[in-house]
Amino acid sequence: ETFLVRFISSDKIETVQDFTPSKDLLMDGLDSLYVEGGQTAIIDAVYLSAEHISEYRKGDDDDRRRRALIVITDGEDRNSFYKQDQLFARLREEDVQIYVIGFVNELDKESGLIRKSPRERAVALINKLAGETGGRAFYPQSIADLPQIANDIVRDLRAQYVLSYYPTNRAHDGSYRAIRVTVDDAPGHDKRIALTRSGRIAVRGEAGVPKPPATKLPATKSNINKNP
Repeated sequence: ETFLVRFISSDKIETVQDFTPSKDLLMDGLDSLYVEGGQTAIIDAVYLSAEHISEYRKGDDDDRRRRALIVITDGEDRNSFYKQDQLFARLREEDVQIYVIGFVNELDKESGLIRKSPRERAVALINKLAGETGGRAFYPQSIADLPQIANDIVRDLRAQYVLSYYPTNRAHDGSYRAIRVTVDDAPGHDKRIALTRSGRIAVRGEAGVPKPPATKLPATKSNINKNP
């Protein structure tokens, strides 16, 4: 299921289409999108969208679908209510991957003596959004690059693994724990890169060990309790 959000400024963030499996409704929503100038509030848009997607069907133990945001932007934030620190603190609490398609070529690339250029700031924000959530950042040179980017995102979302571990630090104190996953190179020295979240929050009050999957084993001779 997919939802569409259009963001212009902090006071103009609109849900064009809420969660739906209907391709027709999504296409109608996409057809209604258009470019409009304003004080872009990408931080607010991502914050509110991550909040919305994380709340969808929350509490359903059988719901193990991946949650992802695909953000199309130039990456320049001009007037958000939330700050970057607040956004990334929230993202660390949510299981949401972010894929960003950044059209940054039109941004000014001239920097000052001690100040980054608008393009450098946009690229830094885009890379951080993708890197900290286990997503990817794409920088198309033209509209013609979009079909391949879409295929790459679909492939990533359909080919994922779940990794778990027992931390050496068992304290559930609400602190942030950095995580780094590496993968050995393939035969022939092809480089492999694991796209993962940069860490997790040790949520206060969590149980000391991971919970087992909320699935039931089939009734077989080996697991049927024969005692009354």
